[in-house]
Amino acid sequence: MMKFLLLKHYRGGPALTVGFPPMDQWSPEEVDAHVQYMRDFAARLEESGEFVETQALSPQGTFVRSDGEGRPPVTDGPFAETKDLIAGWYVIDVESWERAVEVAADLSAAPGPGGEPIREWLEVRPFYGVPATMNEDA
Repeated sequence: MMKFLLLKHYRGGPALTVGFPPMDQWSPEEVDAHVQYMRDFAARLEESGEFVETQALSPQGTFVRSDGEGRPPVTDGPFAETKDLIAGWYVIDVESWERAVEVAADLSAAPGPGGEPIREWLEVRPFYGVPATMNEDA
């Protein structure tokens, strides 16, 4: 088994195809349907033994760095543009790169406004040490 990170963010992907408003502009029913899809998605992965973890992230945060002795500098910005915001992730443990891509495609079909699949781009990244068997055609 190989672990992969399915990273959900709003930067678009190879070609910016995000054609839906941010989730804070969706109706409560649309948000509920989207969240339920992701819960069902995680349940299917749990049943198949491929689920490791999932987390959603808050848009709030801060930057911190080491600045030598004393209190580290903390700033409330500048932050990445909203289109770069990381929304959350899934960690999966699957048999192959091909299966990781298949799982990511399924997650990409989560419903959005009007119940239509949002077809968001997901970043699929192997954990360090996983053989590099992926290619751009995958």
